[in-house]
Amino acid sequence: MSTPINKLLLTDLASSVNHVPSNYIRPVSDRPNLVDVVHVAEGSIPLIDLQGLHGPNHSDIITQIGLACQQDGFFQVKNHGVPETNISDMLRIAREFFRLPESERLKNYSDDPSKTTRLSTSFNVRTEKVANWRDFLRLHCHPLQDFVHEWPINPPSFRKVVAEYCTSTRRLALRLLEAMSESLGLESNYIDKQLGKHGQHMAINYYPPCPEPELTYGLPGHTDVNLITILLQDDVPGLQVLRNGKWISVNPISNTFIVNVGDQMQVLSNDRYKSVLHRAVVNRDKERISIPTFYCPSPDAVIGPAAGLVDEDHPAVYRNFAYQEFYEKFWNRGLATESCFDMFMASSTQSTVDPVS
Repeated sequence: MSTPINKLLLTDLASSVNHVPSNYIRPVSDRPNLVDVVHVAEGSIPLIDLQGLHGPNHSDIITQIGLACQQDGFFQVKNHGVPETNISDMLRIAREFFRLPESERLKNYSDDPSKTTRLSTSFNVRTEKVANWRDFLRLHCHPLQDFVHEWPINPPSFRKVVAEYCTSTRRLALRLLEAMSESLGLESNYIDKQLGKHGQHMAINYYPPCPEPELTYGLPGHTDVNLITILLQDDVPGLQVLRNGKWISVNPISNTFIVNVGDQMQVLSNDRYKSVLHRAVVNRDKERISIPTFYCPSPDAVIGPAAGLVDEDHPAVYRNFAYQEFYEKFWNRGLATESCFDMFMASSTQSTVDPVS
């Protein structure tokens, strides 16, 4: 078993090892078990065409989105309004960033999860016991003018490309939130109004080639703490979603996004929509890039089940809470536990609800 080399970032360690260092190796009971993963054709999760969302197909698309949120917790979208050039520029700049010299990248390094712009590795190096095979650059992106000055200045076009991409994905997020509001039978602006000043973060994830992908994870099974996630991935598979107790591989389709329900949407929908476990596995031969945009409430926004979805037959599953409280619990617990819901149950449902069934 090789000894870990003293490098802050996996990117600078991975190319020099023939075996997974011991601090990345999962216990036998907690390995990806890749032979059991279900590989299906492109239809592994619903693909929804957003063309005509504000036209003649409106009610049909709303129905499709509602069903996907209820049954899958994940769906893909095409004709989403984000320009193809914006997508290809974003993937290009991500690769360029992770190919910068180590000294240049490390200017952005921090292990403090509260920093609004930071390069780090694994998930939360302060709290976790086993490392994940991932480096990431995490950026806060809304309001853009509050954060863009903190972002890396290398590669030279980084700020321009990423700002354009953040603006495009925010427009898409707002359209999706309107559609999800309507699909729950609420006013189209209901969710928008619950989010305070709104928040938007993104991660640029870099998963280097891994000599023994069966021993480790890019990220282990987890749900997303935010409201919805809009994921862009390159052409290397890695995302897997838990469905009926089986891990399903989600194959990338170019110029589409994967959208998933986050924990706050599960709370707002009073459990109608499910925040589903998903994970990232790594590849022996190829690097992989994935870029999730996390759309979320602002820290002071109070989140709880929508009043219109609570009645005698459907009591409130969760108590009201400030998003900041949930977010801090998520980071402090790390990915060793799959979700934080148990701490936010309405007292009457505490013992009866399975949060990630």
